Amino acid sequence: MKENAVITIISITIIVLNMMMIIVLDIKNAIMVATMTEVTTVTMAEIMVATMAEVTAAVMAVITAEVMAVITAVVMAEVMAVITAVVKDVAAVGAGCFNLINN
Repeated sequence: MKENAVITIISITIIVLNMMMIIVLDIKNAIMVATMTEVTTVTMAEIMVATMAEVTAAVMAVITAEVMAVITAVVMAEVMAVITAVVKDVAAVGAGCFNLINN
């Protein structure tokens, strides 16, 4: 009779330990899932911030270079047109003065 009671107690103890192990494994899995989710979220956020900063910097550099090239070309064309007109006017005045002096 005592042997049956001891075997029953041992069996119940094994069942309880197995249940506790299952609970511990479930808790461990839940912690691992939460940790992986957090790590993935933080990592993806950092990657997105770094990528967006790099893309924005590259795009702004290209846009700035293009805009500056266009502005420089337009301004230089305008300046050259004004300089050419002034030089022609000065040449015309000089030629007129030369004609007056020689006539």
